[in-house]
Amino acid sequence: MIRTAILAAKEAGDFLLDNFGNIKEIRQKKDLTFATNVDQGAEKIIVDIIKSRFPAHGILAEEKEKKDLNNEFLWIIDPLDGTHNYMHGISIYGVSIGIFSQGEFISGVIYMPYDDELYVGEKNNGAYKNGKKISVSSCAELKNCSLSFDSSLRNSPEEMIPVLDAAARKVFNLRMLGSSARLLSYVAEGKLDGAIEFHDLPWDFAAGACLIKEAGGIFTDLSGNPPTPQTRGYVSGNKTMHTGLMGMIKTGLK
Repeated sequence: MIRTAILAAKEAGDFLLDNFGNIKEIRQKKDLTFATNVDQGAEKIIVDIIKSRFPAHGILAEEKEKKDLNNEFLWIIDPLDGTHNYMHGISIYGVSIGIFSQGEFISGVIYMPYDDELYVGEKNNGAYKNGKKISVSSCAELKNCSLSFDSSLRNSPEEMIPVLDAAARKVFNLRMLGSSARLLSYVAEGKLDGAIEFHDLPWDFAAGACLIKEAGGIFTDLSGNPPTPQTRGYVSGNKTMHTGLMGMIKTGLK
């Protein structure tokens, strides 16, 4: 399954790279986000590869494919994470493929085609970037940490801005990258110390959930519970950062 996820991510990533700056169609979805013909094309590449090798498995993909969601093995796919960046010619985008089985995310593959960076996490087998083992940051104090924060402030400013304010007062700096594939891969390799996202859905974080856990970090929903395919929003980082970030959420949401 890992080999299949890697193949699918790279094939889709090559397609994204080939079409970067050459979008033919853009449509706005009900949640006011956008999708392009490239999102759909990349999803088809991934789904076709998975179906050819594991036809009985379930698939949950962002754009179209939703099949056997209660299957023992559920592939959760974001064919183009960072669509809005991609639309504007910003090279912060990637492919995210995670597998959920028996109550947990057991594997995750993130491919960032513009930088040719492949991240792989597998349950009990560690996390890797281009074949080299990676681990989360060892930062032990919030005042020294770099935190990624949800860029979709317009979705619930009354909920998010108090938490952002609490974070701004405690951490060294904040980043909004517009791509969960990018920020979660950065958390996994220690380039970012933690992340808070309020509105990300399973296809956004399915690969990163396993990747961060295997890199020695913690990944939970906004209440501190293990993530599932129904989760919306998350907190991630090393053990110290996760505890501190959960405290910020509680402070901001009082």
